[in-house]
Amino acid sequence: MPMTPKQMIKLLRQNGFKKVTQRGSHLKMYHPVTERTVIIPMHNQDLGKGLEQCILKQAGLH
Repeated sequence: MPMTPKQMIKLLRQNGFKKVTQRGSHLKMYHPVTERTVIIPMHNQDLGKGLEQCILKQAGLH
């Protein structure tokens, strides 16, 4: 089952990511140790399966 943007943010925060900035409907998060940056679309619907996997891969969690 696809994740919502809020669930993705919670997962990233649990893994050390911090909110950097939000511009419009996109949230940018950064991990200070690994220096990885991910962008999460903050829409009212679930993230697509491919987008969810892409964000996790960029974060180094997949």
